Amino acid sequence: MHSNQSTRLLSLARHLLRRTAAQASQQAAGATGAAATGAGQSGSAEQTTHFGYQTVKASEKEQKVHEVFEQVANSYDMMNDAMSLGIHRVWKDMFVERLGPTHGMRLLDMAGGTGDITFRYLKYLANQANPQQRSSHVTVSDINQHMLDVGRERARRLGLTAESLPNSTIAWQCADAESLPFGDASFNAYTIAFGIRNCTNVDKVLSEAYRVLQPGGRFMCLEFSHLTNATMQWLYDQYSFQVIPPMGQLLAGQWQAYQYLVESIRRFPKQEHFKQMIEQAGFDLVSYENLNFGIVSIHSGFKL
Repeated sequence: MHSNQSTRLLSLARHLLRRTAAQASQQAAGATGAAATGAGQSGSAEQTTHFGYQTVKASEKEQKVHEVFEQVANSYDMMNDAMSLGIHRVWKDMFVERLGPTHGMRLLDMAGGTGDITFRYLKYLANQANPQQRSSHVTVSDINQHMLDVGRERARRLGLTAESLPNSTIAWQCADAESLPFGDASFNAYTIAFGIRNCTNVDKVLSEAYRVLQPGGRFMCLEFSHLTNATMQWLYDQYSFQVIPPMGQLLAGQWQAYQYLVESIRRFPKQEHFKQMIEQAGFDLVSYENLNFGIVSIHSGFKL
C-alpha cells in the first residue's frame, strides 16, 4: 500500500514537472512571436507589459489582475498562511515594527485589501502611550473593492471600527495606486505590502506615493524578492512552481490565479534595481532589508 502511494506521488511530481516545462516552452515561443510581431509594427502600437510570464497589452493588465484578486479574495488570508507556513505574519509584524508608528501619523496603506498591515498599525499605536491624546489616521486603499469588503468585515469582527478606536480613525477607499484621488502631501507615511508587483506601471506608483507624502514622510514596501543564494533560489523555485499552484487548487479551487502570483514574483525587479527605481522617483535615504535570505525584502525611502 505504501509502495503504491509512493508510486502515485512520484508520478504526480513527474507530471507537474512535465507540465511546467511545457508551459515554459509555450510561453517562450509566445514571447518570441510577440517580439517579432512588435518589431514589425509602427511606433503607434499599444504598449505591452507582463502578466506573470505572459505578454499582454498594458491596458489589459489591470483588469486581469483585478480578476485574479476577485477570485482569491475570500481565501487570500488562508492561502497566505498555507503558502508561507504562517511566516507572512512574522514578515508583516517586522514591517510595521520597522515603520514604527507614532501617534499623530497619517498612513496610506496602499493595496491594503484585507487589512493585515492596517490592523497591525492600529494595534501598535494602541500599545503606545499617548499622553497628548494625538489623533492618528489610516486610509486603507485597494483597487479591488471585493478585497476591501473582506477587510472591512474583518475589522468589524475584530472590533476595529470608528466607534471603538480611541484617537484613531480608519477609512476604506477603492483607488488605483497609479492615479490616487488624494491631494498632495496628504499623508506622512505610505505602506504597500505584497501589492506593487501587481501594478502595470511601478514607476507611476512610486511617483504617486511621493506626491501624496508630506516632506519628511516615509515610503515603505514589503515585497517578495530574490534570494541571495543560487541553490536556495532553485529550491524555492521548485516549491513555488510545483507546490503553490496545486495547493491553490486544493484549498481555494484556483490553480491559474496562484500560478500568476508565483510568476509575478519572479518578474519583479531584484533588490538593487528596485532601490534605484525608488530613488528615481525622488526618495532619499533609500535602503532595503532582506528577510529569510531575500524571499521578501523591506524597502524604505524618505521624502526630504
